[in-house]
Amino acid sequence: MPDRKEELVTEPNLYPGLYIVATPIGNLGDISARALDVLTRVAAVACEDTRVTGKLLHHAGIRQKLVRYDDHADPAVRERLLAMAETEAVALVSDAGTPLISDPGYRLVREARKRGIEVVSIPGPSALIVALTLSGLPTDRFLFGGFLPAKDKARRDILAELGAVRATLIFYETAPRLLDSLAALEATLPGREVAVARELTKKFEECRTGQVAELEAHFTAHPPKGEIVVMIAPPGDARPVDLDVDALLRAELATQKPSQAAARLAKAHGLDRKTLYARALELK
Repeated sequence: MPDRKEELVTEPNLYPGLYIVATPIGNLGDISARALDVLTRVAAVACEDTRVTGKLLHHAGIRQKLVRYDDHADPAVRERLLAMAETEAVALVSDAGTPLISDPGYRLVREARKRGIEVVSIPGPSALIVALTLSGLPTDRFLFGGFLPAKDKARRDILAELGAVRATLIFYETAPRLLDSLAALEATLPGREVAVARELTKKFEECRTGQVAELEAHFTAHPPKGEIVVMIAPPGDARPVDLDVDALLRAELATQKPSQAAARLAKAHGLDRKTLYARALELK
């Protein structure tokens, strides 16, 4: 069989299969020549929003059959795409960035692999990678946590759970919830250096790195718009702070048992769990 990687651009027809195509996160000029070639020649493009993808294809001068698909789509739609991919080339795109990264596609790719359908990834933009490279935070190890939860308790639980991981933490967030997330971060992981990136690759791209109080002041004075990436430095990079252990325990005890509160704070701040538990019992 010919080397597919060498012939994807020059072969008259693409091989049957599912092609995962990354698209721009802002600047339309970031789409690759390979992505355009594939999108031109597939039998159909599965996308989150036909209007968004249609605008991209129109900009590139491509006319293509679009099929709306996301993780909430009727299983019959997924089945139709898989049936097509067995004999034709089918592309999967998200509204922006790399499909499957906090975007639809996992179920489709998993089922395609189960059926022996060829899966090919056409790499390209990803907001979390762009943000990390701009942030100035450590890049040797990082953990992507997807979108932070909307509810405050769930948000703090996630931050406490992952706070001890010795890696830069990366989360997606929405503009209306950014200040709430920064407050939760300061309460759960005080002293960490934090970066907030927004409008990546667009005209008003912004990436600010500093302490939470500095970021809160800026984004209170300048309410953010657009999609946001929040990054948190590893625990070893935290600024030394005097923790108000009693205040932290009281906040946890409002919703947790003493043993749970002690365990969470010990993990998040590197404190002695037994000492925390004894104090939690006194406060309770």
